[in-house]
This record gives sequence, structure tokens and C-alpha cells, in this order.
Amino acid sequence: MTDQEMAMFGMDEQSIYDQYINSITTQLSGIEMTVMSIISDAQHVMEHGDNERARKYMNIAKYILSEMMDQKRSR
Repeated sequence: MTDQEMAMFGMDEQSIYDQYINSITTQLSGIEMTVMSIISDAQHVMEHGDNERARKYMNIAKYILSEMMDQKRSR
């Protein structure tokens, strides 16, 4: 994991794929629901004052949306 990945996401890009994009939840519910869930997680940790963790969740959601847009362009 690079320092940049740690600062932006709290995990490396491969972990985002493993934990979110390629997860069983995404396969069953769709990537859109996964992104909405991540945003909900961000809201939850913000409620408890963990703005840094919320920022990282938001970056993960944006990364996934960016990957979705890249895949659409590739088709």
C-alpha cells in the first residue's frame, strides 16, 4: 500500500476491489447499492465525530464511481 492510498482510502486499491467491487454483496445487490452503503457508513462515522474516516469512505465511493465510469467508456 502506498502512502497516498493510505491517506486517501485507508487501504490499497486492490483491497477496494476485494472488499467492495468484487464482493458478494455487490454481486447480489449491484455496485450502486454498494456505493450507497459506503456513503451511509460515512454518514454514520460523521455522526460520531470521525470526520477523517468519513472522508476516506467518501474517497472510496468516488473511486468506485470513477471505475464504473471508466468501464462504461471502455465498452
